[in-house]
Amino acid sequence: MTKIRVLVVDDSVTVRKRLVEVLADDPGLEVVGEGGDGKEAIELCQRLRPDVMTLDMMLPVMTGLAATEYIMAHCPTPILIVSASTNRGELFRTYDALAAGAVDVLEKPGENDVADDWEQRLLSSVKLVSRIKVITHLRGKLGIRGREAAAPAPPESSAERARCAAVAIGVSTGGPAAIQQILRELPRGFPLPILLVIHIGEPFGAALAEWLDAQSPLRVAYARDGEPLPQAGEGRVIMAPPEVHLALRGGRLRFLTTPERHSCRPSVDVLFESVAEELRDRVAACLLTGMGRDGAAGLLEVRRAGGVTMAQDEATSVVFGMPREAILLGAAERVLPLEQFAPAIAALATASPARRPP
Repeated sequence: MTKIRVLVVDDSVTVRKRLVEVLADDPGLEVVGEGGDGKEAIELCQRLRPDVMTLDMMLPVMTGLAATEYIMAHCPTPILIVSASTNRGELFRTYDALAAGAVDVLEKPGENDVADDWEQRLLSSVKLVSRIKVITHLRGKLGIRGREAAAPAPPESSAERARCAAVAIGVSTGGPAAIQQILRELPRGFPLPILLVIHIGEPFGAALAEWLDAQSPLRVAYARDGEPLPQAGEGRVIMAPPEVHLALRGGRLRFLTTPERHSCRPSVDVLFESVAEELRDRVAACLLTGMGRDGAAGLLEVRRAGGVTMAQDEATSVVFGMPREAILLGAAERVLPLEQFAPAIAALATASPARRPP
């Protein structure tokens, strides 16, 4: 059996030694190199061509973010970020790295972590990330556009407003980059509220809404328990906070601490099922890239209720797990590449019941 070739990069000798020991003990993995700074990470990646690399964000000489941008632009390699960054600025760099093409993120072991549990999470994450077919990201060559680059929305009268009352989106692995792209391409002034569930482990979800807010022409914030669903014309993005389910009940957003669904909390299924029950044919639901099956059953409930349902296609998904499950269930009315989601969502804001998008 061919072993998965792993490159480990961390400036802490202690952390790097532990990572190497855990990875080397697995018979399916081979550590082919170690690095201590971002410049070395690039040089080793180009020379060794590993199947996967673990990368810290806080590195000397060149940061983990800069290394990620260069690697994904010039020698695309599946990257697992292994970081202890918890302050706002460091978390923003982690999200930037995910948007630049890093696949997933794992926290470094803490004092309260059970060693065996963390080691198993590391091994499973490395193996999963190694199977991802990454593509060239031009961010490291061309840069990216920010909020000011968003196109202005066309004039809208109340008579042109959609029958659709809200858009619900669920995403997992590959989520920050996918959501960033969709939000950036929506027109400024998009009038419908967007309810968003992203799977991202603690503590990395703490500032994700703030980061997305800086990337989008729409305001993005975490939901507040009990707040009313905004009316059409008050377009903004409302995101489920970490560790609670987000549901719509009686026109208000509610936090639920019920058990995990598909090992997830927040769960996409919980959100989709609640909007299907509450809004019926006045909601659109989008299921994007991610591992597992969360959101598939919920998307089917939205379709059965008469809502618009969309799933991301295999070619543009980082992991074609959640969308695939939904497609197999017959839950997806439309299967779209990532770049078509923003136009399709924008069309909902001007589509009357008689001319809903096909």
